[in-house]
Amino acid sequence: MNKAFLFIIISSLTSLSFAQKSKQTFVSTDIDNFWIAYDKINSTKDSLKQYALLKELYIDKGTQGLKSIIEVRNYTEKEFMEWIIKNPKFWSSIRPNTLKVRSLYPEINSDIEKLKKAYPNLKPSTIYFTIGAFRTGGTIKGNKVLIGSELSLADKSTVIDELPGWRQPFYKTQNPINEIPLLCTHEYIHTQQKELVENLISMCLYEGVAEFISCKVTGKKSDAPAIEFGKAKQKIVVDRFVSDLFIMTNNYNWMWGENRNELQVRDLGYYIGYEICERYYNLSKDKAKAIKELIELDYTNEKEVERIVDTTKLLPETLAQLYNDYENKRPTVIQLTPFENGSQVVKPGLTKITIVFSEPIVKYNTGLDFGPLGQAHFPNIKSERVFGEDGKSWTFEADIKPNQHYQILISNNFRKENGVRLKPYLIDFKTAN
Repeated sequence: MNKAFLFIIISSLTSLSFAQKSKQTFVSTDIDNFWIAYDKINSTKDSLKQYALLKELYIDKGTQGLKSIIEVRNYTEKEFMEWIIKNPKFWSSIRPNTLKVRSLYPEINSDIEKLKKAYPNLKPSTIYFTIGAFRTGGTIKGNKVLIGSELSLADKSTVIDELPGWRQPFYKTQNPINEIPLLCTHEYIHTQQKELVENLISMCLYEGVAEFISCKVTGKKSDAPAIEFGKAKQKIVVDRFVSDLFIMTNNYNWMWGENRNELQVRDLGYYIGYEICERYYNLSKDKAKAIKELIELDYTNEKEVERIVDTTKLLPETLAQLYNDYENKRPTVIQLTPFENGSQVVKPGLTKITIVFSEPIVKYNTGLDFGPLGQAHFPNIKSERVFGEDGKSWTFEADIKPNQHYQILISNNFRKENGVRLKPYLIDFKTAN
């Protein structure tokens, strides 16, 4: 055989093999199993048999994707069964969309290829289409993208009037099935990112990186209402974000929950992160490097997080300056009775301990915790705990034993009316013989 011809054949086979290996992997057998289980469940009124069918035909046959989404969202068989039984019109309306999910694969695959071109270090992830219990449209576990099809494959024809009120706005404000390719690219990026740190700015960046880069590489506009609202009302949103930035209780006003402040738009943290990433990308001379830096950002590296945020000048001051401003606004413990902190000769016995704050504290958040020495050095605290009428003092009763070293941490769960938290205060003392 001609050597040149043989070389062409081998090269073609090699290229074909590479193309096959690089093709995106999709798994949607959980959808097929769900409908088999659904039909069987609805053919009987015997609740015990219904649960047995759910387990046998759906959960036990589940792919790694279904097992993972159940684990990540802590779904229970009871939740699955309640959603199945109570929403027949919903299921009937969404069923055709779920059964044509394979028709969506080419566009999703095309978008993932665009992501790989922009970020050559992309590691492969498997995309699983499952049916969950209405608490996520898309999430990840390890290198698995997990799509909740009961949310993400809906469209404007999906009947939602049986669903509880808290769940309906998602379907009303978005057209999920049209957003599937972008959602899959967004979640794919999450599988490449480093572990998230639980503070508000990092949470915003984590989601902002995935949303901005998925939009940038695919050329598609974000369907998240928060992005459009944030750009239209930037100053109002940024000012409110700054006021909430170091108040951990407000995270769900910004991420993954219902916004209960005056802005009334959920997930505005996606906008904050998106805007930071967009500005950082636009300011960067090396665009490929910017994408790599954003995807590979180490959220435990505070200096790098600060550098990226501060570079964009979205916030009115640097993160360090904003944190210093916040620290100066925090209330403190200014007095302790009936003994001085650090005393070495505290009288043992049942003792009422009062702490005095520099400013009034709301009376529905308190916090006592172990000190650095741990539980062994924490006294028995009685249940009666009382705020002073003006909110500037708080009294609790401790049963303290002789010849002991005690620590009681007054935690930052105490806070002012505006949510600004108390600077933690460690009570450290020893008792006399």
